[in-house]
Amino acid sequence: MARAVAGAGKMSGEEDTGRSAQKRKAILDAATEVFLTSGFLGTNMDEIAALSGVSKQTVYKHFSSKEALFVEIVLAMTGRAGDQVRSQPLEFPGGDLNAYLEDYAIRQLTVVLTPRLMQLRRLVIGEVGRFPDLARALYEAGPKRAMTDLAALFDDLGKRGLLTIDDPWTAASHYNWLVMSEALNAAMLLGDAAIPPAAQLKRYARDGVRVFLAAYGPSR
Repeated sequence: MARAVAGAGKMSGEEDTGRSAQKRKAILDAATEVFLTSGFLGTNMDEIAALSGVSKQTVYKHFSSKEALFVEIVLAMTGRAGDQVRSQPLEFPGGDLNAYLEDYAIRQLTVVLTPRLMQLRRLVIGEVGRFPDLARALYEAGPKRAMTDLAALFDDLGKRGLLTIDDPWTAASHYNWLVMSEALNAAMLLGDAAIPPAAQLKRYARDGVRVFLAAYGPSR
């Protein structure tokens, strides 16, 4: 009997943990929509509680403040985007280097240039005075992370004689902006309607890689 009671207590604890995780996810999902739509100042915890189907007390049980909830959302979205770009190891296995770099460029453009991620970037930029550390965290988990990976790749390709590389970080910066600059600037400043279609993203990738390889191709 004692074992049965103990087992029931364990099951109840597991159920409580599961319900708590579900509530936390519901809060994060609701808060993400509200923050991206209304901005930080326009968001209130009552609206998040109502949209997530929990009490405001429950929201504060999981997140101590609106600021803490905002930070959680920004870091989570940025981390997921970075993981998507890095869904395949950034290591050149051999073969067609041009095609490899184009494939990576297309993946980067496709992940970064989504309405939700553009909305998040605009939101964080707009709140940089209030949350300077958060803006830095977004930069380090997003663009800097990608640039660091690219620099390591280009350093390796240089050592293998496949590229001519003096400064891997500068090469990574050139590659990144040859591929990203026009599309990213348009989407950031002109809104989601300016996000290019897939065919245009492929052209940005192709043209950017072509210019990059013209500058950094192997010495002859």
